[in-house]
Amino acid sequence: MNEKLHPCCLTIAGSDSGGNAGVQADLRAFHSYGLHGCTVFAALTAQNPSGVSAIHQVPADFVAAQLDAVLGTYAIGALKTGMLSDADSIAAVADRLAAHPEIAKVVDPVMVATSGARLVADAAMEAIERLLLPMATVVTPNLPEAEALLGLPSGAGRGGDASYAADLARRIRERFGCAVVVKGGHGTGDSAVDVLVSAEGVREFSMPWVANPVSTHGTGCSFAAALAAELALGATLEDAVRGAKGYVHKAIERAMFVGEGCGVLGFVS
Repeated sequence: MNEKLHPCCLTIAGSDSGGNAGVQADLRAFHSYGLHGCTVFAALTAQNPSGVSAIHQVPADFVAAQLDAVLGTYAIGALKTGMLSDADSIAAVADRLAAHPEIAKVVDPVMVATSGARLVADAAMEAIERLLLPMATVVTPNLPEAEALLGLPSGAGRGGDASYAADLARRIRERFGCAVVVKGGHGTGDSAVDVLVSAEGVREFSMPWVANPVSTHGTGCSFAAALAAELALGATLEDAVRGAKGYVHKAIERAMFVGEGCGVLGFVS
């Protein structure tokens, strides 16, 4: 019976009522890989392309109850964490995940907005760094988030080139002990370059920018979810990063308008 089990993926993140990011984007990625997706909602947001108008924090005991309902019942091969802004919820997540070392863990540290504004309080940042990152298989910050993890001011390396990203990734790996992908979406070169630093060394993954994209909202969530899906299906970390980057590139290429001024990432099959 167990030989017929198909791996699942789990997302622990926030809900985006517009369906562009968060849990909704994660499920879209999982399904694109043919994987069943389990969900743990850590926050609910009211948002659309104009911004976030309200956030409802899910109580930590209910976050824990959701985890208890799925862990050990479903054949979860990999998981990703996204928006976690409450220290008590982060502690509950870390407590449950510590009992499952067999699950590959992708931690997307949603800490800094594109504008550079901090999205989580100091207590939540400290909890992510102390409790989640040391157990992560891989952490996937963008450039501002990588700087925040190291206590650097946003934009400290304003060029955002691959050598700077690699330096950040090395320092994060040294501090927390996990593999690191610093995403290149904030870079300014001719291509978007993601940099992976792991026990196997440093690898760069480069793809050309998509000209005049309809939408890039949710690309960070989608990348982490696709990376988890790749790992659940048995890919090496290097191949998983390559596949996840390709998934996001296609999603941006296929982005579409679904309302007046409402662009969303496209479907990838």
